[in-house]
Amino acid sequence: MTVGPETVTDATADEGARRTDRIPSFVHQRNRLTEGQQSAWDRLWGGVGRDVEDLVAGGEPFAPSAWFGREAPLVLEIGSGMGETTAALAEAAPDVDHLAVEVFEPGLAQLLLRIEDAGLRNLLLLRGDAVALLDSCIPVDSLDGIRIFFPDPWQKRRHRKRRLVQPDFVRLAASRLRPGATLHMATDWADYAVQMRDVADAEQLLRRAPGVGPDGFLPRPEWRPVSKFESRAVVEERAVSDLLYERTSR
Repeated sequence: MTVGPETVTDATADEGARRTDRIPSFVHQRNRLTEGQQSAWDRLWGGVGRDVEDLVAGGEPFAPSAWFGREAPLVLEIGSGMGETTAALAEAAPDVDHLAVEVFEPGLAQLLLRIEDAGLRNLLLLRGDAVALLDSCIPVDSLDGIRIFFPDPWQKRRHRKRRLVQPDFVRLAASRLRPGATLHMATDWADYAVQMRDVADAEQLLRRAPGVGPDGFLPRPEWRPVSKFESRAVVEERAVSDLLYERTSR
């Protein structure tokens, strides 16, 4: 896999994707780390973590093949939370390299502990805005998958404009996938599931993956681990919806 800022510049110039008014993938909050999390951060972040702001500013090139020391399929997870699912999926697919982008520092620190405990070498962490990362750093046609599991639903109607999965974002994300690569989303909010489906259905670079039902939703994949967050949603009787799309060849 060949990556570099020059690739992004050419591609985004062609498609007019460079924007400064995109909705960010998070709202920043300051959170304290536990003693164990701080220890993990101090020991491990310098080896497996990077800041999106540094990549966007050009302080460090976006170079997964150099980071991982190999050429391998590359999957981006947006919003890794506390990292249970992220670590489990990376451990289950050692031949795939995984990037997890998240802003919640306790979650990143907890994921550092999971990486250490499992001895994972195919998972790296990025702190910051996934939208800026996609827009400025990740080349077109370069990712083998994007996962967005349980993004903030912004439940109040007046806040729904802040939801991540909207047309501009989906167009950007789809452009970074290789033809045939997948966009996998999941949510436990019914109206957000419908929004995700309608937005992705309308994107010309995407098509519903095989196995998706006529309503646009996929039966819950057995390989996707159940996190504590999802378990709580089930207890609270919120149905979980999975959506799977493939990148078209244009």
